[in-house]
Amino acid sequence: MNFNLSEEQLMIQQAARDFAQTELLPGVIERDNAQKFPHEQVKKMGELGLLGMMVDPKYGGAGMDSVSYVLAMEEIAKVDASAAVVMSVNNSLVCAGLEKYCNEEQKMKYLKPLASGEVIGAFALSEPEAGSDATSQQTTAVDKGDHYILNGTKNWITNGGTATYYIVIAQTDPEKKHKGINAFIVEKGWPGFEIGPKEDKLGIRGSDTHSLLFTDVKVPKENRIGEDGFGFNFAMAVLNGGRIGIASQALGIASGAYELALKYAKTRKAFKTEIINHQAIAFKLADMATSITAARMLCFKAAVEKDEGKDISEIGAMAKLYSSQVAMDTTIEAVQIHGGYGYVKEYHVERMMRDAKITQIYEGTSEIQRIVISRSIAKNS
Repeated sequence: MNFNLSEEQLMIQQAARDFAQTELLPGVIERDNAQKFPHEQVKKMGELGLLGMMVDPKYGGAGMDSVSYVLAMEEIAKVDASAAVVMSVNNSLVCAGLEKYCNEEQKMKYLKPLASGEVIGAFALSEPEAGSDATSQQTTAVDKGDHYILNGTKNWITNGGTATYYIVIAQTDPEKKHKGINAFIVEKGWPGFEIGPKEDKLGIRGSDTHSLLFTDVKVPKENRIGEDGFGFNFAMAVLNGGRIGIASQALGIASGAYELALKYAKTRKAFKTEIINHQAIAFKLADMATSITAARMLCFKAAVEKDEGKDISEIGAMAKLYSSQVAMDTTIEAVQIHGGYGYVKEYHVERMMRDAKITQIYEGTSEIQRIVISRSIAKNS
């Protein structure tokens, strides 16, 4: 196996790092405090090709590989996890699904502006009574011949207030259970489509998370993705790929916290020497570095196998499960290494600790990832 990055991948990594430091770092604490969406920064991310990284250039994308996506996601998340989740949703959940499963007309109309960063998208699966359980959809889409009538509520939708296009999962035929579920492209502003209040969250406070309400929304039949009843398979396939994005976000949060802790340990003195010279601190840093490297290798493996067209349900779940735990553990230790300063906003690590927790929850909780992994192990052993 070749673990060396290509020249192009290194250039992408450096470009994302430079952008994060020059465009995202200034004001990141203020955006977190005010729960302010990074509109200007996201627009620039689109201009750099970061919102449609893996999409074919003929549809407005950058045509990059998945390893490049992991590298860029890590660099963005090191500085601003809120901007990273906007990037993750648009790339992994919206653009990837549209490119793979939509027809040409849908791609030209919706994928092209999304991949180019002209607009951003949202993926609406979760409901008040159906988070990770995609089979329990209460949102309905009644077939009326040339259109569907959409009714229901979606919860915890990232980019919920700022998106222009939404992929909405709904039940058309309850008797068919998961085979009666469909996926639709819904546009902001359609009659009956309302956006609920913004959620006041523990972390990733710069991203906008809303509930979505649909009351007799008329959705043209041409906005259905795939054949009738394809929605469940569509959602599962998209979520499999989406786990790479969240794993990379978690990796970035962890590596960003580690870098800050390392820098602090090299300058902060206690008992007449820098605290990195004390074994208690040095061992923490050694464990952090080891875990982060292991998480990165899992993310790379998932990315490579995705580009090879392999089934990544198991490795993607492993990457997401492990990286999110590393993010949580590393940020807690980073706060501890900073001592009292770690509890203060200006040192960033307290925000990173708050941001890390969500990586264990969205795209399926850690418990869901263990279910996916264990089922795969049982099936393939």
